[in-house]
Amino acid sequence: MVPQAQYGVQGTGGVTFGQAIRSCYSNYATFSERASRSEYWFFALYQCLGILVCLVLWPFGIGQAAFSLFAIGNFLPTLSVLVRRLHDTDRSGWWYWIGLVPLAGPILLLVWFCSRGTVGANRFGPDSLTVLIPR
Repeated sequence: MVPQAQYGVQGTGGVTFGQAIRSCYSNYATFSERASRSEYWFFALYQCLGILVCLVLWPFGIGQAAFSLFAIGNFLPTLSVLVRRLHDTDRSGWWYWIGLVPLAGPILLLVWFCSRGTVGANRFGPDSLTVLIPR
């Protein structure tokens, strides 16, 4: 077994907040693997916190510029983690377009994003909960 101090096993509860952020930015153009629920939702939390900071800065005149930079800088990492999250549930990334269907589409995506990924390997790669990741 690999020493715990050097590697974390995602099967023990997923990734931490910091690991999720690093993973999303380091895999910003990777659309072929899988992302666990914790990786997706921690990155979503990070984005909410970033938007909140931009809103706090808005009255001081730098919020709009900060928001624009934050949105542009997170476009590809967000799209990538969305596609990889769909891959974890054994669905093609093209299913993201179902979000354009009023009411039903976003609800369906939310259900899929909250669902546990397929156990074991699927056509998009090994189980995201059993992959060893460096800390």
